[in-house]
Formats: sequence, C-alpha cells, structure tokens
Amino acid sequence: MRTYRLEQFGEIEKLALRELPTPEPGANQILVRVRATSLNRRDTMILNGIYPLTPSAGIVPLSDGAGEVVAIGNGVTRFAVGDRVTGSYFARWIDGRMHPGVIDQLGCTLDGMLSEYALLDEQWAVRLPDHLSWQEAATFACAGLTAWSALTGAEIPKPGQWVLVIGSGGVALFALQFAKLMGCRVAAVTSRAEKADRLRALGADLVIAAAETPEWGMKLREATGGIDLVVETGGPATFAQSLIASSLYGRIVLLTVQDQKGKPVEIPGAVYQRSLVTIGRLFVGSRNGLEAMLAAVATHRLKPIIDKVFPFAEAREAYRHFQQGDVFGKVVIDGA
Repeated sequence: MRTYRLEQFGEIEKLALRELPTPEPGANQILVRVRATSLNRRDTMILNGIYPLTPSAGIVPLSDGAGEVVAIGNGVTRFAVGDRVTGSYFARWIDGRMHPGVIDQLGCTLDGMLSEYALLDEQWAVRLPDHLSWQEAATFACAGLTAWSALTGAEIPKPGQWVLVIGSGGVALFALQFAKLMGCRVAAVTSRAEKADRLRALGADLVIAAAETPEWGMKLREATGGIDLVVETGGPATFAQSLIASSLYGRIVLLTVQDQKGKPVEIPGAVYQRSLVTIGRLFVGSRNGLEAMLAAVATHRLKPIIDKVFPFAEAREAYRHFQQGDVFGKVVIDGA
C-alpha cells in the first residue's frame, strides 16, 4: 500500500510517500480502505514541530479520514465489511472526562489516515451518515467535533442567542452551521470583506470585515446586545475584541491559545475587570460526542464546506495551501 510518513518534523519535504505491505487486521481490529482525508491546524503544528503532544517518529499523519471497512479481525462486533467509517480523534477516549490514559491521537501518537489503508481498533472508529460523500465525510473528526463540543459542552446556547465565529476555517464554519441548527443567531468576523457574502449564504446574521473595522468588539456588542457564546479560533489576534463583544455573563470557548510565532493570548485587565465572562477550554471531544454529532448531521443532512480537494499524490501541496491561511472551509486530500 501507499502511505505517507512524517520522517522528520519541521520540513514539508520530509512528508515521504512510501510503499509498504498492506497490514492484516488482528483481534478486534478493522482494516479501512481510506477514500479521503482532511487537514486541520494541529496537523501543520505537528509538521512544524510545535504541537504540545510529542508525535511518534515516522508517524502516518492526519486524524481525519473516511473509508470503508475491507477486512475485520477476530472478535470484531462493532463493524462489518462494507461499513463506512471515520476514526475518532482521541482514539481511546470513549466517553466521560478527558484523563491522561486517553490522550493518544490519530496522526500524532498513533498512525493516522493519510494512507491507502488504515488499521484501527474497532473501538477507535464510528459509522458515517449515508448522505455524505467520501470527501465530505473526511472532515468531521477534528474540526467538526471541536465546533460541536464548543456549542454543546458546558451550556448549550438557547434559540435566539448570539454565537460569534471568527474566520472561515473548518471549526468556524462548522460552528456557524451547528449554531443555526440550534436556532441561534450568528455573528461572523472575517479578515476579508469578499468572504462576507459567502458567510451570509451559510446563515450568518451579521458579518464584520476586520480589515475595515479593526475595533469590531464594541460594534458587535452594540449591534447584538452582547455575544452569548464566542467560538474563539483567532487566538492572540482576536481575543481582546471577542471579550469586548461578549455579554456580561457571556462565554468564550478559547481554542487557540498562541499564534504561529508562539505569542500567547493575553487577557486585557481593564476589560476583564468589567466582565463576568467565563473563559473555557476543550480538547475536541470523545467518541460518543463524535457519534452524537454525526447523528445530528444525518438528521439534518448537513454538509460541510470544502475549500479545495487535492489528489493523494499532491499531499504536500495540500499542506502548503492550508498553511497559507486564506481558506474557506476544509482542505481535503483524496484517497490513493
């Protein structure tokens, strides 16, 4: 089989395409013919050697992928040959709270999905909705579940409340789509005015171009009465404005705590002293959370937004396109 491996961190040229024997599933394992994968910010952090969890040497990258089960090992009960599946980001985290025993991640400490075939324990995978294409199905495990967890975690926003999303990456667009399913109103901040119409077409009720309105926090607060939930994907560049935009008892789910240069998020004391905002963190989500999200996706026949699709042989080009940052939705790599 053809498979990519990260043979050295810090250089895209070290993402090597190799020919290896196709594995056979052992007890409780499934062999998945991978039909598509997708990139997330953590994948570029792993490539660049700045991810907080130390990757295994020579790892097969990417947590997100979709394909069909082509062989099963002894004792498998969750799946049969022909089932459509995706892997769970934290492979060993089934439910409940995160703890050190379930920290392993596909594409980081465990081989991921950028391969012709992926060998998974049956507990590491979930079934996919039938209405999704392979390319669409490959986008949910990280960005989709992160957005879902941000909206359904500590306190689910009520219909009519305001949710703020930042940018047009995978998490932001999933959060926009999920918030609209919940009956919320959505404000979106984008770096480029030309993306505003596309965000409105997805359901955004209010869109602000940051290039035209750098101090957008107060404008949002005045227009909405205060944001109830911020899905904060911008990090240091946007956090202060998100705090200003929030309602007195708003919530901010802080997903990005530093930028690519290592600059951390700083809390502006003068603003925070006047606020009762709750600032929280999350780590993607469990397998049960992934199954709950995909059930909602199936019920509403929701489809993700895909920015661009690359052939399997052009995985390096997919990484480069993703890293330049001006994307609208998910960057997908087709299967081998």
